Amino acid sequence: MSENMKAAPQVHHFKKPKSGNQDHSVHQITPFQIGSVIMLIILAFLFTFPLYWIITGSFKGPQAVNARIPVWFPTEPVMLNYTKLFEKPAWLWLFNTVFMCVMSMIFTCIAAAMGGYALAKKKFTGRTVIFSIFVCAMALPKQVILIPLLKEMAFLNLHNTLWAVILPTVGWPFGVFLMKQFSENIPGELLEAAKIDGAGEARTFTQIVFPMIKPGVGALAIFTFITAWNDYFLQLIMLNDTNVLTISLGIAKLQSELSTDYGLIMAGASLGSVPIIIIFLMFQKFFTRGITMGAVKG
Repeated sequence: MSENMKAAPQVHHFKKPKSGNQDHSVHQITPFQIGSVIMLIILAFLFTFPLYWIITGSFKGPQAVNARIPVWFPTEPVMLNYTKLFEKPAWLWLFNTVFMCVMSMIFTCIAAAMGGYALAKKKFTGRTVIFSIFVCAMALPKQVILIPLLKEMAFLNLHNTLWAVILPTVGWPFGVFLMKQFSENIPGELLEAAKIDGAGEARTFTQIVFPMIKPGVGALAIFTFITAWNDYFLQLIMLNDTNVLTISLGIAKLQSELSTDYGLIMAGASLGSVPIIIIFLMFQKFFTRGITMGAVKG
């Protein structure tokens, strides 16, 4: 062969991919997923429909509210129900409820975070016994301790005040139990390093412990706020004066006095649902992280 002969170019033959259902990267929708979506839509509708009915009912007139054939949407919305509601101390009831729930949430989260951290990471005599008492207290219904609690609030001259509802919530055993489980995941090496660096207990808790258990504190904040908001029985026993009533007691009072004015009752219920929805939306991220954090380790 001649030296000047150029090398023939090499031709690479690529196989054409076969057509068909061989591409497994394409996600296929299964009947189970379709059924799950349909079920979720149905459940979402069932859970949100009462709220929709209350809000729309608050803008209906007396005829539309008491109509035999349901009026699904007010064609002529009126503000009469809210006008009548604000003639009563509705704003004061709402302020009392928000103040009570926020104070209960703050004090409960602080006390539970400190107590849970101490039970999880501190070695002291009687730690197991104290934690067992908290676990047993979780099984006790509130009705069992209601009479001693009422006598205690009366002895402290706190009966018929908002603090009579706030202080019993601070010692919530579930809060201490929840924060102990979160505090168990704190590495002991970090606490030892902080101790070597000269950090005191307050600095260790605020700068190391609290940031690590913040998702649990957020979840506990939502639980505490909702529990304090819905604790109608304790509010009914502790609060009697009109100026210290919560929104739940105020709505119940409207229902007993004006049992046929459902529009006014729905207006009060709509007003009372706004703060709890706002709090849930604010702490939703911490709530989700708090629920899922305990399931993942490592």
